[in-house]
Amino acid sequence: MAHVVDELREEAEAAIAAMREAALRARTLHARAELMRHMLTTARKVMDKPRGEAVESVVREWMAAWHLDRAAWPHVARDMERLTQAFLDYAATPAQSADAALRSAIAGLDEALGREGTSIADQMAYRSQCAHGWWELVAPTPADLPGRKDRPMMPAPEPGRPFWDAGCADFCR
Repeated sequence: MAHVVDELREEAEAAIAAMREAALRARTLHARAELMRHMLTTARKVMDKPRGEAVESVVREWMAAWHLDRAAWPHVARDMERLTQAFLDYAATPAQSADAALRSAIAGLDEALGREGTSIADQMAYRSQCAHGWWELVAPTPADLPGRKDRPMMPAPEPGRPFWDAGCADFCR
């Protein structure tokens, strides 16, 4: 029979492990959701432009926001273009078929990034100027991330506030 001190320590360790898992999952889901929210908002803003121009402007802005060189990431740029096209279609007509195409394009981009050893969530959290400050506390940006840039616009946690209140820059809302 375990003694109270050992039981409390074991319960605390189990709770901390569950918290770690929940925080990592929340960061992954939130980073993906934030990119998709931003993409839909952007698609709605540019949907009246000629399609090629709209896609190009969104992908150019996106790659700049993530500090990615298109020449170094052409395979990922293609999937970014496909996702942008799917968002434009969905913004124009949010039907089931457009939603299915959007889901397929999201999976395609995640697969392309997965071949690079990363994911949509990691790229959003590690590169985006619209990253939420709390994501950095859950999984800090690797110091050796290729093309890493400082992001002074990313809000830092404030003393006396829970870490999850550290959101994104105002211009990202």
